[in-house]
Amino acid sequence: QVQLVESGGGLVQAGGSLRLSCRTSRSIFSINAMGWYRQAPGKQRELVARITSGGKMDYADSVKGRFTISRDNAKNTVYLQMNSLKPEDTAVYYCNAFLELPTRNVLYWGQGTQVTVSS
Repeated sequence: QVQLVESGGGLVQAGGSLRLSCRTSRSIFSINAMGWYRQAPGKQRELVARITSGGKMDYADSVKGRFTISRDNAKNTVYLQMNSLKPEDTAVYYCNAFLELPTRNVLYWGQGTQVTVSS
């Protein structure tokens, strides 16, 4: 079982920055991949950024060059630094943990944090 606690959302003007945090209940080293997803009203949840246990990072094309995913292993925390925010970045952002177990794969989700970017 993995519990994820997100923080850092809020209201910001276009061009501004926010940093989201996701603290896990277990060692990040034991989690195969962690990611940030977002869901805007009326839209499907989409991957924003992901980092594997080996440190490989992937980003959605829409955020490349503006968002950075990172982790603090000692704090069991993953961050999403969001710069040059745009109104279209407005969404609920969810932290995700992916575990590869011997007989199945498991996904865990945080409760979500609202990010609102005003124009």
